[in-house]
Amino acid sequence: LFRSGKVKGGSLMACAFSPNGNFFVTGSSSGDLTIWDDKMRCLYNEKAHDLGVTCCDISSHPVSDSENGFKCFQMASCGQDNQIKLWLILFSDFLGVQLKYKCTLNGHSAPVLACAFSCDGQMIVSGSVDKCVIIYETSTGNTLHTLSQHTRYVTTCAFAPHSPLLATGSMDKTVHIWQLDLKQPCAGQYTVEESKVAVEDWSEDDVSAWLCAQDLSDFVGLFKMNNIDGKELLNLTKESLANELRIESLGLRSKVLQKIEELRMTMISVSVPDEFLCPITRELMNDPVIATDGYSYEREAMENWISSRRSSPMTNLPLHSLMLTPNRTLKMAISRWLETQQK
Repeated sequence: LFRSGKVKGGSLMACAFSPNGNFFVTGSSSGDLTIWDDKMRCLYNEKAHDLGVTCCDISSHPVSDSENGFKCFQMASCGQDNQIKLWLILFSDFLGVQLKYKCTLNGHSAPVLACAFSCDGQMIVSGSVDKCVIIYETSTGNTLHTLSQHTRYVTTCAFAPHSPLLATGSMDKTVHIWQLDLKQPCAGQYTVEESKVAVEDWSEDDVSAWLCAQDLSDFVGLFKMNNIDGKELLNLTKESLANELRIESLGLRSKVLQKIEELRMTMISVSVPDEFLCPITRELMNDPVIATDGYSYEREAMENWISSRRSSPMTNLPLHSLMLTPNRTLKMAISRWLETQQK
């Protein structure tokens, strides 16, 4: 052990070193960002996220602060408030250390669990409980891409240092590697933002884009030849894939059907009443329990939460007890709602 320090309030949730290793930043569940030097002296403290910090990253590429003309470091912090905030860390002889707020990046509808800068600092990627990955341009704050191929919440992401590759990992047990074409939009790319049209109203081109995004690009020609639009896509069955589209491989038929079923579930989840979704996972609850903060959560998600912290996921306040009470009324309401959806 080289050195040790302690934050004032909350639990430590995130930390990141500067590129030169002279300082590092920590983020806590109380929402504070703290800058430390390499001797563990607290240089600066800032209240950044009301509901707690979840992750942070410092760009390896220094930028210039146009207002003061200083060289500074760019930092991102993410929180339970669904936001990503960009900051500038400035060092000067007469001002000391300053953490200067730059802008807030919106787009996620649930807590943000991971973020990472690209090697040149021009892009930042984030992953969230809403299952989406968003790539932003740091200079403008504009959204460049929204990726929605993960089926559970995204927990980690990273840019490759010397190649246009991005890795994203999720609780769905998958890792996706993305190749970025920085000169032109990726052919056949399908994003959440582009998917504002209901699936039933998709054109044949929309279906082709979806196939490419699901790593099923080999079927684009076959689906176009059979005029498969959104409505036809949702009606495909094991029999129609074998007899009408002539897909002989059982494994390929199963893969296509699995992707279609995931698409159907995505359509259902859009209309799920918010009170049926676990605040932690943002997924439909199967075994809802009431915590002592008065909110209901999926049992497994809440048990995992309190195994490492003693605060409320909703309010960030201390939990007076770790007791979880089954919410049978809510479970019955969810069961009745599922029955009506199946009908």
